[in-house]
Amino acid sequence: MTRCLTIRMLCELRNLYVRSNILKRRFGYCSKAVKVMLFRSYCVNMYDIALWHSFTARTINRLRSCYHKCLKHFFGYSRHYSVCSMLLELNLPSFDTLLINSSAVFNQNWLTSDNALVRYLNVLRC
Repeated sequence: MTRCLTIRMLCELRNLYVRSNILKRRFGYCSKAVKVMLFRSYCVNMYDIALWHSFTARTINRLRSCYHKCLKHFFGYSRHYSVCSMLLELNLPSFDTLLINSSAVFNQNWLTSDNALVRYLNVLRC
């Protein structure tokens, strides 16, 4: 089980780096507004992020670091620039905000689903 989770997270790390590098290469000379829209579309949406509560803090920190590095690289900030200032300037969500919001949306969809199987599993969970 742990090996499968580790492989999934490594794939997500690699995908985030690949997507941000592709965006940097193809759209590096675009305006900041266009870059923000592209980053939101391609890098903020992470696969099964709502289910990441079972990962270790070390793994989540690696993903957080990857997210910040990709942001700085794509938007041309220096390595030592403040992450909070950068996120405020770009009006992008922090990594922790992504985790919390996706978990909340997942739980809301899970609890309000009309699917009979999901309702049955929800009853078993409680």
